[in-house]
Amino acid sequence: MKPLVTDELWARIEPLLPPAPRRRVRFPGRKPLDYRKILTGILFVLKTGIAWDDLPAELGCGCGKTCRHYLRAWHRAGVWAELHALLLAELNGADQIDWSRALIDASYAKAPEGGEDTGPNPTDRSKSGSKHHLMTDAQGVPLSATVTAANVVTQLLDVLTSMPPVGGKPGPKRQNPERLQGDRGYDSEPLRRLLRWLGITPVLAARHTEHGSGLGVYRWFVERSLSWLHGFGRLRRRLDRLKEIQQAFLRLGAAVICLRFLTP
Repeated sequence: MKPLVTDELWARIEPLLPPAPRRRVRFPGRKPLDYRKILTGILFVLKTGIAWDDLPAELGCGCGKTCRHYLRAWHRAGVWAELHALLLAELNGADQIDWSRALIDASYAKAPEGGEDTGPNPTDRSKSGSKHHLMTDAQGVPLSATVTAANVVTQLLDVLTSMPPVGGKPGPKRQNPERLQGDRGYDSEPLRRLLRWLGITPVLAARHTEHGSGLGVYRWFVERSLSWLHGFGRLRRRLDRLKEIQQAFLRLGAAVICLRFLTP
């Protein structure tokens, strides 16, 4: 079986992980699990979408509660955000990020268990759900992603400001694309004025115009990246009630997709 935690992924994430707590000399207790095995369990849950308690013991990554604890702890320590920023810097250094145009869109995910940042899904008979907001470059590289309740309309500003400053080249880090394209859901004159103030050319489709998304032939790049994110079972169907767990899975999924661009 192909390992879930490849050598390429582990080489990038291992330096970012906080050190294991020191064991007591007397009564040290049970020896902690290897972090690589714990990450294997986290990725297994992310990809398959199973419940934490159903994590197979044969993987050797401990129980689901242990993996969930470390997913949450590493999210609070900023590991997933740092990993995403590191991969974006590598892509930028290799000229694999097209800053001439960024695309923004959102997609719904079911949340049958409810929880933080869930709400009635307007496209699914008001069932409980969340919405994943994603901004990519012109080729579909995930630049930032956030999660809200399903009944939240747009999150353009939050998605834009959640993008980490991207290094990888001499000079200041890149913080904004040249243009930002969005469909009619983002039609707002205050947003256009704000984007221009930030030095970004807004290309937002206007309501009550001819049929189309406003993204032209470029829309499929962000839709493809959303479909990649929802290819992970735990993002397609949310089972965690805590927002930070869902946000951690979302950042980790975006980082895995960025790694695919570096190591196809």
